[in-house]
Amino acid sequence: MDNLCCFNSLSQVVGGRSSFNSGKGKSHQSPAKYGFTLVKGKASHPMEDYHVAKFVPCKGHELGLFAIYDGHLGDNVPSYLQKHLFSNILNEADFWDDPFLSICKAYESTDQAILSHSPDLGRGGSTAVTAILINNQKLWVANVGDSRAVLSRGGVAVPMTTDHEPNTERDSIENRGGFVSNMPGDVARVNGQLAVSRAFGDKNLKIHLRSDPDIRFENITPDVELLILASDGLWKVMANQEAVDIARRTKDPQKAAKQLAVEALNRESKDDISCIVVRFKV
Repeated sequence: MDNLCCFNSLSQVVGGRSSFNSGKGKSHQSPAKYGFTLVKGKASHPMEDYHVAKFVPCKGHELGLFAIYDGHLGDNVPSYLQKHLFSNILNEADFWDDPFLSICKAYESTDQAILSHSPDLGRGGSTAVTAILINNQKLWVANVGDSRAVLSRGGVAVPMTTDHEPNTERDSIENRGGFVSNMPGDVARVNGQLAVSRAFGDKNLKIHLRSDPDIRFENITPDVELLILASDGLWKVMANQEAVDIARRTKDPQKAAKQLAVEALNRESKDDISCIVVRFKV
């Protein structure tokens, strides 16, 4: 397995649609550990968040693969992303030489595959935040939509993603023939429907949306403690620094993820809540 990526593991369904789900894992080559918690929101539809949290061998390296996929109008698209997006990234021929370009190309090709399968996957869509940790030394984070990743460096929250909101990308939406609605008591929406300006899928709105990711790279230096990935069910009720402060209270990433979810519920978050905490050292 030293010269091959463990793609069977990448395609494995790691999350699910239960109302509450929690778990943990660790690296086999470094002190890195992760924990996750998913809690179903108060909406009547099934859980629409999916996740990936796994360490896998790949061409003599160890990769930590972490992702949150927050679906809307059904769970078909986030389920598809859970099974395919990381495999598509790592299958790019230039991944090891140019991870940035490979992530961009894989996001685009995955979105095109989703659109081409729209009769089977439906008209829904999904946000995404993905993190690839290489040998617990190099970190690549990408996102579309409002699922977010935040790093803790010396206890200070460092945003690793950009929320793609209709008001901030109004020019792009209008240049594509769409419009942004701002109704009293509601968030801004693309064509009065979608509360994010970038997403996978959403065939009926795709002409007005983007699916290209924002990407950020960080070296895991000694002062970098942990990474939080979460859906907007957490971030709607919690600031980045508040989340980092809570996660740093315990060295157990599973307990940290659960404490973040519980705190979001205490703050009356009504959306699905998915949270992964990765600790890079003991």
